[in-house]
Amino acid sequence: MTPAESRALPAPHPEAATGPDEMVSYRTPGGLFAATAPTEAPAEPETPTDPDAPSEPATPSEPATPSEPAAPAAPHASAEDVAVADGAEVVPTRARWRRWTRRRQHLAVGGLFLLAALWVTSRIWLDPSGRVASLYTGDPAQVQFFLAHSVRVVLHGEYPFYTEQFNYPDGVNLMANTAVLALGIPMVPVTLLFGPAVSFVVLVTLGLAGTAMAWYLMLSRHLVRTPLAAAVGGWFCGFSPAMLSHASWHPNIISQFLLPFIVWRVLVLTRSRRPVRDGALLALLVTAQAFINEEILLFTALACGVFLLAVLAQEPARWSAAWRPLGIGVVTCTLLAGALLAYPLYVQFAGPMAYHGLSDAVKDYGNDIAAFFAPGSPTLGGNQRANINLAPNYSEENAFFGWSLSMLAIGIVVWLRRELIVRALAVTGLFFAVLSLGERVSWWDRELVSGPWQLLVHLPLLDAVVPTRFGLITSVVIGLLLALAVERAWALRPADRRTVRTLTAAGLAFALLPIAPMPLRMVSRPPVPDFITADRWRAYVGPDQTLVPIPVPSMGNTHGMRWAATTNLDFKIPGGYFLAPRNGNTGDAGRFGGRPSGVGQMLEEVATTGRMPKLDDRQRRRFADELRHWRAAILVLPLRQQNAEPLRRTVEDLVGPGRQELDVWVWDVRALTDRSV
Repeated sequence: MTPAESRALPAPHPEAATGPDEMVSYRTPGGLFAATAPTEAPAEPETPTDPDAPSEPATPSEPATPSEPAAPAAPHASAEDVAVADGAEVVPTRARWRRWTRRRQHLAVGGLFLLAALWVTSRIWLDPSGRVASLYTGDPAQVQFFLAHSVRVVLHGEYPFYTEQFNYPDGVNLMANTAVLALGIPMVPVTLLFGPAVSFVVLVTLGLAGTAMAWYLMLSRHLVRTPLAAAVGGWFCGFSPAMLSHASWHPNIISQFLLPFIVWRVLVLTRSRRPVRDGALLALLVTAQAFINEEILLFTALACGVFLLAVLAQEPARWSAAWRPLGIGVVTCTLLAGALLAYPLYVQFAGPMAYHGLSDAVKDYGNDIAAFFAPGSPTLGGNQRANINLAPNYSEENAFFGWSLSMLAIGIVVWLRRELIVRALAVTGLFFAVLSLGERVSWWDRELVSGPWQLLVHLPLLDAVVPTRFGLITSVVIGLLLALAVERAWALRPADRRTVRTLTAAGLAFALLPIAPMPLRMVSRPPVPDFITADRWRAYVGPDQTLVPIPVPSMGNTHGMRWAATTNLDFKIPGGYFLAPRNGNTGDAGRFGGRPSGVGQMLEEVATTGRMPKLDDRQRRRFADELRHWRAAILVLPLRQQNAEPLRRTVEDLVGPGRQELDVWVWDVRALTDRSV
C-alpha cells in the first residue's frame, strides 16, 4: 500500500507499515481491501494527526507497538530509518524498550484473562471429580468420555473416529459427536496424570482465557491501536454471557481461540499477493478447528461470507481487485482442507452409526427476542428464574446482553455509522441475531410470527445446526464494536480529553457490569465407586464383554460413562449419551441415545420415582435377551445410587440375588449371557 493510498483512507489514523505479503492493518474501513482504494480517493483531505497517537515516542504509560509508525511524517519508516534520523546509539535501546513493553502488555492482559477464567471455574476447581454443573450433568460426562478415548488413541492406536466402548455392540460415530480430538489428544498427559475430570476443567479454563487472548491479539494487531480497546473487545469475545452459558458443559464450543486467526486469514485473501500460500495456511486452521467443533467452524464461514457481502454491497468497486486472490485462496483452502478432512467427513456422513440432521426438538431451539435484553444466568445481574422460557435451556443462553449493553451497541452503530466496517459488522450481527430466533419468533414466550430460519432449517448441513447458537456470532460482533468504540473515543480531540476517557470508562462499566462473569454454579455428584477405581471389576469383565451400570447409561443418567472414563475406557458399557441414527440405521435422522431399551427405560423410571414395577416372565425373558445382546458380564448398582433399594429389588426380581462387594451390589450374569452355554 502506498503512502498516497494511506492518506486516501477516511480514517482517524494512518496505516501501519506492512510487508508485501502481510495483511494491511484493519484499523480503518478502507483497510479491508487496501488494494482496491478508489481512484478518486487522493482528493480526500488528510486527517489531522492525533496528539496522543502512538506514533510519538513510547512511554511507559502509553507504549507504542512495533507495527505502528515511528512519526507522522513517515508512516512507513522502518526501525533502521528511525535510527538514521535519531542516532544509532539511542534508537536500538528505544526499540528494545518498545518491544519489551508490548510483550509486557500482552502478558498483563493474558494474566487478567486467565485470572478471570479461574474465577469463573473456581467452584469446580475445588473438586473436579466431585462437582458438576447444577442443571445438566450429561454433557460433562460425555466430554470426559471423549477425553479418555483420546488416551486410547494415543497409547493404544485405537481408531479415532468410531468406538464400541459405549453403546455396545452398535457403537458410536465419534466424528458425528464432536469427539474433540484436537483438544483431547494434547490433553492426554493431563488425563493420564490427573484424570478426565481435571482435563475437563482445564479445557474450560483455557477455552475462556484463550479465546479472549486470541481476539485481543488479533484486534491489537489488525483493528485498533489502543491496548484498552483490544482488551475490551477480547474480554467480551471470551467472557460474553453466551460463552459463560456454555462453559459448564461445552468446552468444544467455548474453545474459539482459532477463530480470530481464521477470520484474519480469510480477510488476508482479499488482497493477498500469495493466495496459494495464504489459502494453504487457512486450510490448516480450518482442519484443526474441524476437530474442535464443526458447528462453530460453519458459523465462522457463514459470518465471514455475510460480512464480505455487506462490504461489497456498499462498495462494489472493491470486488474487481479482491475476487482473484480471494477465489484462488478459497479454492486452495477447499482442496487442501478437503483432502485432509475427506476420510473423517466420509466416516461422519456415511460411516457406521452416521445420522442426517437433528431431531425436530433441537432444530426448533431459538432465542426469545426478550433474551437479548436480559442478563445471562451466570452473570452478576443474572437470575435463572427470570430467564425461564427465554432460551431453550440454561446451557443455550446465546444472547442475554442486558438492556444497557444492547442500547450501547445500538448507540455505537449510530455514532460510527459513517465507517464501512461498522455498517458491515452491524449487518452481520443483526442477520445472525434474527436467525437465532429460530423457526418461531417470540416475545416473552409468546409466539409472534414465523422466523426466516424456517426457510433454511432443511438445507444440508444447516439441518444439523442448533439455531440459537447463531447468537454466538452476534456476541463476537458486539465485542468488535466495543473495541472500535473505545478506539474512536480515545482518538477524539476535545478540549478536555480526560473527561471523555472517564465518560467512556463509565459507559463501559455501566454496560458490562450487569453481565460481569460470576463463578459457575456447581453441585456435588456421586463419586466413582471404589469397586471401579480399585479394579475389582477386572475379575469379571472380559475384553468382549460389558459392565452394565444400573440404571443403564442414558442421556439422563451418565454416571456409568464417568466410571468408564476413569479407567480410560478399559471396559465397555451399553447405552450412553450421544447422537445416533433414530433407529440405529445409518442415514436416519439423529436422536440422543441408541436403540430404545425397554428394560433400561424401566430401570431409569425406578431410579427416578422409587416405584417398583410388577414384573412377569415376559419381561424377565426380554431383560435376559437384552443382556445377551450387550454381552453383559456383571450388573453394578452403587449403594449410594438414588433409590438404590427399589432398584436392587427390581434387578433381583429380574435375574436373581446379587451380592455386595465394596460399595456396590454386583450381579454376575455370565452364565446367563454366555452364548456358548
